[in-house]
Amino acid sequence: MPDGYMGGGMVMESRGIALRSGLVPAAALLAVGLIVGGYLLGDGLTRARHADRSVTVRGLAERNVTADLAVWTLNYSEQGTDAAQVQAAIDRDTQTIRAFFTQLGFPADALTAAGAGANQNYMNGVQTVTINQRLQLRTTDIARARRAVARQFDLVRQGVVLQEGSGISYSFTRLNAIKPAMVAEATRDARAAAEQFAKDSDTDVGGIKSASQGYFSIEARDGEQSGYGVADTPLKKVRVVTTVDFYLD
Repeated sequence: MPDGYMGGGMVMESRGIALRSGLVPAAALLAVGLIVGGYLLGDGLTRARHADRSVTVRGLAERNVTADLAVWTLNYSEQGTDAAQVQAAIDRDTQTIRAFFTQLGFPADALTAAGAGANQNYMNGVQTVTINQRLQLRTTDIARARRAVARQFDLVRQGVVLQEGSGISYSFTRLNAIKPAMVAEATRDARAAAEQFAKDSDTDVGGIKSASQGYFSIEARDGEQSGYGVADTPLKKVRVVTTVDFYLD
């Protein structure tokens, strides 16, 4: 009996040791899991905090260009009591204008009719007829167009009276050709502003979080005076502003 009792005790004790030894790996795995989980959670929170750190800045790009299209609208009219005579006068004005542009070297198809109108008024039993005519010059020869505008009083001296609304406008039509370079320039300008902000905040600028492109504007760099007020100029300034949100590391 004593021997058997001792044998049974030894068996129970050895089972207890085996049981306890089985718990050690499980506890170790649980501890490791808690450590790893805590690290990942902390790292995730750190990355989340970094993701929230950003600065929004604007970048500007400007470029001086020269217009490549000129459109000159000429409004003129004649008035009288005899409709046939008024029509003959307006026809002479039209011939005078066409001859004016031909002498300056413009092709015939550069000048086109852009509208006409007529009205009659009666005052004290007398009929008055007014005929309005509009011609339009459209050309890519900017230098020649400017010379024509400078000599517009030659038309006045030949009896053609240009009405209000007669004026030339210059347009820049090649915007798409310079858009990519200007957007890149505006983005670089925005990054420079962000880097200055980061320097003052003792941080570094990371990648772009979001960005938006503003509208391109084309405006005259200056105005010139003409006999009919302020005229347009072929010297243009193209401008764009971008808004960029940069990460801060």
